[in-house]
Amino acid sequence: MAKQNPRDRKYTPEHEWVLEKGDGHVVVGITDFAQEQLTDIVYVELPEIGRKVERGDQLAVVESVKSVSDVYAPVSGVVVEVNRRLESDPGLINRDAFGEGWIAVLEMNNSREWLLLMEAGDYEAMIAGEGK
Repeated sequence: MAKQNPRDRKYTPEHEWVLEKGDGHVVVGITDFAQEQLTDIVYVELPEIGRKVERGDQLAVVESVKSVSDVYAPVSGVVVEVNRRLESDPGLINRDAFGEGWIAVLEMNNSREWLLLMEAGDYEAMIAGEGK
């Protein structure tokens, strides 16, 4: 069963979470619900540092024993940091999706896009509907 989604971040319909870090930087990962659906994650293709992404662009790829899934940029910006620990331990996402299993840090270039993201309650209502 997925853990409760932290209230300190926003969410996308594609199951990414976004945590505001300050100075226009946001941390991006996939939700606990997403990692549960994927099952055992065996590989993560991280984005290149310095890469520019638009909201909705492919940011990373997560491969599990079940499938390969794209992780999308929840906001437009530049990749300023990636979680290199995932290269040797992709299962970190399964064990701690909302913490140590983060994927990348983006420097947002359009703060208005933050307003397009879902609050935790809205995301939970959406995934409850997907379970039916």
